[in-house]
Amino acid sequence: SVDEARFLEKPPLSYIALIAKAILSSPTNKLNLAAIYKYIEDNFPFYRNKGRGWRNSVRHNLSLNDCFIKVGRCEDGKGNYWSIHPSNLNDFVHGDFRQPRRSR
Repeated sequence: SVDEARFLEKPPLSYIALIAKAILSSPTNKLNLAAIYKYIEDNFPFYRNKGRGWRNSVRHNLSLNDCFIKVGRCEDGKGNYWSIHPSNLNDFVHGDFRQPRRSR
């Protein structure tokens, strides 16, 4: 059906926007990598059956964009929590995910 096709089409969002939406969905405004993946798969079904390539893009964007920062190790010692840099938080909260991001 048309609704099903729309449900499975690629969302018109950058990886920065997907990651920011995931982090902002958390009450603490921080998530680990596994939770970011889960949010994206739960909210954007397009990514559920797309292999693992998109996950590489998520990691790449977390590491290379100044708008994301590590905010401590996970309790289990596996990986870090990620959050949004304070200078980008207001833009992201208001839905502005445009590039390029100002550097710190």
